[in-house]
Amino acid sequence: MDFLNKIVVVTGGANGIGKTICNEFEKAGAKVCIIDKEKNDYFTGDIADENILKKFAEKVIADYGQVDCLINNAMLSSGGLQNCNYDDFNYVLRVGVTAPYFLAKLFMNHFAKGASIVNISSSRDRMSQPNTESYTAAKGGITALTHAMAVSLAGKVRVNSISPGWIDTSFKAHEGPDALQHCAGRVGNPLDIANMTLYLCSNKAEFITGENICIDGGMTKLMIYHNDFGWKLEN
Repeated sequence: MDFLNKIVVVTGGANGIGKTICNEFEKAGAKVCIIDKEKNDYFTGDIADENILKKFAEKVIADYGQVDCLINNAMLSSGGLQNCNYDDFNYVLRVGVTAPYFLAKLFMNHFAKGASIVNISSSRDRMSQPNTESYTAAKGGITALTHAMAVSLAGKVRVNSISPGWIDTSFKAHEGPDALQHCAGRVGNPLDIANMTLYLCSNKAEFITGENICIDGGMTKLMIYHNDFGWKLEN
């Protein structure tokens, strides 16, 4: 896939999945514009802040004049019902849902022909563990926002989302039950997400929009019952 001189915006691109996405786009020839709270080579700032988003968008437009790909990746968790207060919950939503919405709005008149938005959601948009309400609510929100924006931007920008399952950002190779609970027989790594991100932004995916693609090694497809096929619930 060739992204020579394409302008790619990535939120949360300094580490983890976001960093791998940036690296893969750069290998394919793209010019990558990162925004992250951690120091990076393009723009350091908090995407939960409206004024920061405006300044970032102004810089991208001033530097390049257009956006070919917008990757909304930045996210955090502040827990849930046990420990997450009102302000913390809303901060997570501003990072995970409001910022992707507002960046699309800021770039709306500057998306290049054939542009694409990819929102990084999570398999938590359909399944949960206890005390994860802030993260899960934001991921459910970004998945729903995806198909809404795909309709609003029809004919201008394709909008899709990816829901990663267990992704080990250190690229550690897990063995035993951790690996075997995945139908694919292993835990995921950031390249699994980056490869799909580039595909969805390429002309090979020009007939795909409004979709959510779960990349979890089949983990959400495996039905687990206590004492069935060797699985046991231990408190």
